[in-house]
Amino acid sequence: MSDWAGGVTLDHVEPAPEEDERALAEQAFRQASFSMSVFDARQRYLRLNDVACQVMGVDESVLAGQPFPFGVPLDVSQQGTLVALRDVVSTGKPVHYESFTRAPSGIREHAWNLELWPIFDETGQVGAVGMAAFDSSEQHWARQRLAVLDEAATTLGRSLDLSRTSRELTDLVVPRFADFASVDLFAEVMHGEEPGETRGDADLVLHRAAHMSLAPDVAEAVIGVGSTDTYPAYSPPARAIVTGQAVLSSGNGDPDFDRWIASVPERAARMEAESTPVTSLLAVPLIARGTTLGVVVLVRVRQDEFNEDDFTLAKELSSRAALCVDNARRYTRERNTALALQSSLLPHGPSRQSAVDVATRYQPADTSAGVGGDWFDIIPLSGARVGLVVGDVVGHGIQASATMGRLRTAVQTLADVDLPPDELLAHLDDLVIRLSGDSEAGVRAGGFGETGATCLYAVYDPVTRTLTASSAGHPPPVLVLPDGTTQLVDISVGPMLGVGGLPFEAIELELPEGSLIGLYSDGLIESSNHDPDLGIEQLRAVLAVPEPNLELLCDEVLSALLPEHPTDDVALVLARTKALHADHVRQWELPTDYMVVGEARRLATAQLEEWGLDDFIFVTELVVSELVTNALRYGLEPVQLRLIYDRTLICEVSDGNSTSPHLRRARIFDEGGRGLLLVAQLTTNWGTRHTPTGKVIWTEQALVPGGGR
Repeated sequence: MSDWAGGVTLDHVEPAPEEDERALAEQAFRQASFSMSVFDARQRYLRLNDVACQVMGVDESVLAGQPFPFGVPLDVSQQGTLVALRDVVSTGKPVHYESFTRAPSGIREHAWNLELWPIFDETGQVGAVGMAAFDSSEQHWARQRLAVLDEAATTLGRSLDLSRTSRELTDLVVPRFADFASVDLFAEVMHGEEPGETRGDADLVLHRAAHMSLAPDVAEAVIGVGSTDTYPAYSPPARAIVTGQAVLSSGNGDPDFDRWIASVPERAARMEAESTPVTSLLAVPLIARGTTLGVVVLVRVRQDEFNEDDFTLAKELSSRAALCVDNARRYTRERNTALALQSSLLPHGPSRQSAVDVATRYQPADTSAGVGGDWFDIIPLSGARVGLVVGDVVGHGIQASATMGRLRTAVQTLADVDLPPDELLAHLDDLVIRLSGDSEAGVRAGGFGETGATCLYAVYDPVTRTLTASSAGHPPPVLVLPDGTTQLVDISVGPMLGVGGLPFEAIELELPEGSLIGLYSDGLIESSNHDPDLGIEQLRAVLAVPEPNLELLCDEVLSALLPEHPTDDVALVLARTKALHADHVRQWELPTDYMVVGEARRLATAQLEEWGLDDFIFVTELVVSELVTNALRYGLEPVQLRLIYDRTLICEVSDGNSTSPHLRRARIFDEGGRGLLLVAQLTTNWGTRHTPTGKVIWTEQALVPGGGR
């Protein structure tokens, strides 16, 4: 019989005999490219094709009649597959099951997709179960590599801390990619600098930034985090750094690897004690923007060695990590520069004054925003007084530190002319406005932006025991009285510096001796965990606890109020007031009569003899004569003379005229004009301060060498 199709006669093919069909089916089963097995209802092997026998590593004759999982090594779990086989028998429905184990005949982990289906007998009962196993390892590992890269995009570089960034990488690759991982960086990188060039024949000294292991406590790591290790030039990590290429080592058995391990006896002994040989090691250099920063070392002790795909993934991860490490390095460099600048601008050592006992702290922020512009200062003033300053510049980084330095210098200069707190802040406000104008010009030229700051300036006088304070947008100080009661100083908080056009007000308080004054920047009381009011209450509670040691009290304040990673800088000043009692201060009202000059000298001489300061009588008589004479000649009533016996001998003459005297160099034939010059040469310091009713001319004589301000 034939059919006609396009002029071609097709002979009809007769069906193959039944025996041939069974033989063809047997060949299809036997020669299938995937593993096929048949089990009876009691999960015993009935048939296995060639691929299944290869996977099991034994012939079908060995397995036939044996219960599953006979032939599977004990370390290869097949409990899930056994449960799936039983489910097919009990339900009569197909089951899809996925597992991830190594093949019984191999060492590499595989992903398996198992299809199990029932085979019914003539009675309709499940007489057998067919199983086809598809090796989907390549797809599985591809998905895993993509998952690792996706996770790397979200986890690497979340911090600008070098150690934390390194730890993010080791946490990412262990255990999914390696059994041990370490990140070693050049010491210069840890300090924010670029490393120098490396020679191929030189040993490399690296800093352990992070490591992670499957073993508890990273038992195989001889080098601890924060320590340094020396890598011989022939070692895989050193070769990776010098060549700029990833180096793959087969681990134990590789001559260079064995030689490297043996070079450190402790490492060799520990690896021998672990009795788990290294099957594969991968060293990948960390290169970013053309600079080699260090090396990542990945180790496997599992039987599954690193392959070409692992090699590619490790290079991609290291490339991403290197950029994150370099960003952290650059941030570290800027942060270190800003901290150095900040530290150089803040006061160092004990304050040379005796009006208060004082302790200070500066705590930089632990944030990617960088170091801020918080500052404090303790400024000795005339008349044994002291100026207490805390300020905060808007912004972070080097620019904020530089602006802080300019403002601190300005405050010191304005304080040196004895401006009252409110007037000092008004002058400082004008300066900030000028800085802001300069900043706007700088922005147009590619510089920095607008400047703003807050500042609290307070003056304490131990003679009158008065505190005078004024605030420009800064939190008010906390006051703790000797009986333990605390209060927030009711100060009128003026506008922030740089606003301009608004006045500042000063408050004056008389304090008992031994009062505690707490000045701080807002970073101390503001936190993501609470609002500023709660922070102030916590500060008051801590300061209310009796603690004579102010240094310890500062530490307790920071510990109680600051989180583990502060998001803003903190400046803190704690000052406990002292008092100069009547036996250290003498004051006289002088009539406006030139005859009183001699009486003033006599009064001063008698007082110095009473204090036991006979060696200072001669200079003091000259100072008193000159200052009192000038007050009578150029000043107005009332005229007063005051002597203060403190860490220096202070002589003050006040009058009702606000005009300040000035030094001048007298010509040869001038009959006067040499008095103030003589006073300046004989005393340690001298100056003028204005009062609401006139002025005060003051001098200081050091009672010990170097004892002046």
